[in-house]
Amino acid sequence: MDLKEIQNLIKFVANSGVAEVKLEMDDVKITIRTTLEGNVTETTYVQQMPAQATLPQAAAPQQIAPVAAAPAAPVDENAHYITIKSPIIGTFYRKPSPDKPMFVEVGKTISKGDVLCVIEAMKLFNEIESEVSGKIVKILVDDMSPVEFDQPLFLVDPS
Repeated sequence: MDLKEIQNLIKFVANSGVAEVKLEMDDVKITIRTTLEGNVTETTYVQQMPAQATLPQAAAPQQIAPVAAAPAAPVDENAHYITIKSPIIGTFYRKPSPDKPMFVEVGKTISKGDVLCVIEAMKLFNEIESEVSGKIVKILVDDMSPVEFDQPLFLVDPS
């Protein structure tokens, strides 16, 4: 499959209104994701599949940027907020125990050093403290959900 065929496929998927298309052929794997929320955002991945007789290191996945012309990039409305991320892997808890109130709510003003949540890792409950002062704008993780290292947990408005 050459570049022109891939470009035509991207245009076709963008105009069809389909959210995601995966196409696998003998030596090529293509995934096209389209989000239609006012602005069109396309994510296209093209991966060369290794031949059966070659070594795994011989085939490196390739990522091709979207080729179809998209409208101007949307401005990130959360750009001026500070993101507080998880320092460890574990289970996210918004309260110290089931019968206690939440550590923080949206709209609450926090100070540096305030406990925002608890993350349980290997039966240890680690209090996550704020390193910034500001107001909680958004809580990005549900209570009792697993979190990964460096996963965004809170958005804070520092002003």
